Amino acid sequence: MKLLHTSDWHLGRAFHRVNMLGAQAEFIGHLVTTVREREVDAVVVSGDVYDRAVPPLAAVELYDDALHRLAELDVPTVMISGNHDSARRLGVGAGLIGRAGIHLRTAPSAAGTPVMLTDSHGDVAFYGLPYLEPALVKDEFGVEKAGHEAVLAAAMDRVRADLATRADGTRSVVLAHAFVTGGAPSDSERDISAGGVSAVPAGVFDGVDYVALGHLHGSQTITERVRYSGSPLAYSFSEADHRKSMWLVDLGADGSIEAERVDCPVPRRLARIRGRLEELLADPGPARHEDAWVEATLTDPVRPAEPMARLCERFPHTLSLVFDPERAPGDPDVSYARRLAGRDDQQIAEDFVAHVRGTGPDEHEQTVLRDAFDAVRADETVREVAR
Repeated sequence: MKLLHTSDWHLGRAFHRVNMLGAQAEFIGHLVTTVREREVDAVVVSGDVYDRAVPPLAAVELYDDALHRLAELDVPTVMISGNHDSARRLGVGAGLIGRAGIHLRTAPSAAGTPVMLTDSHGDVAFYGLPYLEPALVKDEFGVEKAGHEAVLAAAMDRVRADLATRADGTRSVVLAHAFVTGGAPSDSERDISAGGVSAVPAGVFDGVDYVALGHLHGSQTITERVRYSGSPLAYSFSEADHRKSMWLVDLGADGSIEAERVDCPVPRRLARIRGRLEELLADPGPARHEDAWVEATLTDPVRPAEPMARLCERFPHTLSLVFDPERAPGDPDVSYARRLAGRDDQQIAEDFVAHVRGTGPDEHEQTVLRDAFDAVRADETVREVAR
């Protein structure tokens, strides 16, 4: 069975101030063409179909167009919700849409209920594990502690239990939206850490033939059977070096895997340039970036006048301007933003406690802070769904 694995469409998302809907529509066209020309047997979409819980109408229309075009090809599609999606909204009409061969899996309770497809070698069971917010699903899965590993492990227990009831030789595919250990994140993914931990070990998924992951935006091979497709488009300059693609996976009769990357259309290259403004404007080296979307980091000790306007004269598609002034070693005048760079909410809160009190939080206080951040994130998820 030939599978096309994709994820993280983020329909409705912009790239800085650039509307990406046209590029997203071009990707959908490329997806449909690939399905037809490469004789794909099934499409799997591993979450973050939309960029937010309540997407703009234009994004919904594009999603609707994608479903119609896939259904017209008579190629089954299995799709899960991600942490950016509203699971309940995405799942509306799932039963009816399923009759057209588009199988939406957005309910955690259905983790152990597969979509069954068949090829000349027998059955293939597709299990959809939508994004599982630990604080909201721990009761469903009967776990005491709200953590990503615990709830995913419990969901996979249901998968393996169901698979054990299937006929010998039944192959299996799991769609999951999660941060798996070994994956490399970028700046454009929303933090999903719970209890101070976001990553889960790949071993959680043992016992199935292929795991189609979503959430991280770079295409990655965690193991031969566990892969991220990545997003089809770049959504931050941290993805400037990404090769955007989908996985074309050939699932053999014995469950063996052969995988090929299928490149996605690139609307415009990304470039990151760094230096003093006058150097960037005069140096012939960056000329190759004049047609790219540019993020410029200026290192001038003093902020120059009208830097964006001057940069745009040479690099007309400059979208992001960052200031990182050169300073002598040991210079204490470091910006607040630079001091916080790379630190998560928990670390910043603990630093604040240490600054105010003179000593950092103890283990109990760290737990209180962690629980508070988890509760806020869970509450935000509930409110997004309720809107």
